[in-house]
Amino acid sequence: MKNQVSVCSVAVAAAVSCIDTSAARQPIGMLPSQRTAAFINKRSTQQQQQQSNIENALNVRGGASKKKRGGRTASLYSTSKKPSQKTATGKKKVQAAAKEAEKKSAVSDTLTKYKAILPLTRIYITLVGAVTLVGLLLGDELSQGLLALDPIRTMYGLELWRPFTAACFLGPPSIGWLMSAYYLFEYGSSLERAFGTAQHLLFLLIQIGFLSVCSAFFGQPFFAQSVITSMLHVLSRSMPNQKVKWLIFTVPYWTLPYGLMASDVLQAGNAGAALPHVLGILSGHVYYFHKNVWPKLGGEDWLVPPQFLVNKLEGRSAAKDSISNALKSRKKGAGRKLGSK
Repeated sequence: MKNQVSVCSVAVAAAVSCIDTSAARQPIGMLPSQRTAAFINKRSTQQQQQQSNIENALNVRGGASKKKRGGRTASLYSTSKKPSQKTATGKKKVQAAAKEAEKKSAVSDTLTKYKAILPLTRIYITLVGAVTLVGLLLGDELSQGLLALDPIRTMYGLELWRPFTAACFLGPPSIGWLMSAYYLFEYGSSLERAFGTAQHLLFLLIQIGFLSVCSAFFGQPFFAQSVITSMLHVLSRSMPNQKVKWLIFTVPYWTLPYGLMASDVLQAGNAGAALPHVLGILSGHVYYFHKNVWPKLGGEDWLVPPQFLVNKLEGRSAAKDSISNALKSRKKGAGRKLGSK
């Protein structure tokens, strides 16, 4: 019996010794619930300190952090972030791709508008841009020597490009250059739409030939402005009494070429600025007279493009139109009925 009591006393002593020494250091006057709360707080503080020590050691060694970002247990802050847009290769999609797409769309729209211009007017405007670029690269002196109209070098040197470059050179880029290019596009498109591509080509060839002779006689190295004035003159004579807006005035259409000539003279402060417009009005009137006035007086309209040129430039629709016009002009009732004597 004594041995059993001694064993029990030893067991009780061992259990008391296993109790945390921190519990013995608690104030004696504290309640049991307060002692339990203090013990739990201290234990959680020790665990957090141990966790931070482990993370610091991992960071120093270069290891990965044990914290999980995102996932199902992510915090509200992590879930509130917008996911980054990625491409098929896994790389982040940058704004440069969107800007590049916008640039491509703008270029495609410009090309679409350029292709929508009537063919002969588009070729003429392209030549104007190319000749202007060559003039900028060569300078004034070299461009005058290479692009200007020179009848001696044209005839004897066979430099046959000079009449065409003289008809396409509008000078260096400026506000006047932009206005002239716009007039060329506007009046050229109107003529080509009204007369057809083949007839418009014939008109331009006549203007270049006539103005080459007149410009060589008057010493004009370039006559692109004269070609524009001739286009405007032919259009204005087709609708002479139509009212158009010029600056702040409303004038008849036939006076518009003279108004443009007057404005150029006032801007230049020299009466010599009227010479290209005078040559253009004269050249345009030669075409208009032989195309519209002379046939009405009983003459023959010889300013007609050949049929192969019409078929080549305007396609089958023009050929069908010519056939339909010929059928409409045929007199009815001239033949005999079948079975009649």
